[in-house]
Amino acid sequence: MKSHIVKCPCGLGQDYHQCCGRYIDEGNVPKSPEQLMRSRYTAYVKCNHDYLLQTWQENTRPKNLELDQKLDWLGLDITDCQADESDENKSQIEFSARFRSDDKVFVLHERSLFVRENGRWFYVDGEIFKKSAPDKIGRNAPCICGSGKKFKHCCG
Repeated sequence: MKSHIVKCPCGLGQDYHQCCGRYIDEGNVPKSPEQLMRSRYTAYVKCNHDYLLQTWQENTRPKNLELDQKLDWLGLDITDCQADESDENKSQIEFSARFRSDDKVFVLHERSLFVRENGRWFYVDGEIFKKSAPDKIGRNAPCICGSGKKFKHCCG
């Protein structure tokens, strides 16, 4: 009997349990800022408040976190990972996350700061570049989620 493979939302195309699930569900610690970024995106997709708060640096962590469960996360693109040249315990990641809300598609573009404390990476905060709707997507254009299907047969 074949086991059911669930694709991880983070965009690497791996099985969830072999990818971000090992951090979110099994308590393993991400070894890099990119692994943490991808697992945090996946935690947003899954509305996992606990994991998001646990991986948020203590000085900037909110007391509670309200997540909009109606958001439909469509995909993550990491465009830049930069280690701080003067401090090996700091790193920045620039990403774009696509989501749908009220039948409109938006893109969140952010540069996030991560710090390593006691051998563990944490999200500190981020600079949001834009939160806007992308250019109008034609119904026959490739879907923005990266599925390879036409927009009208996928997220459209």
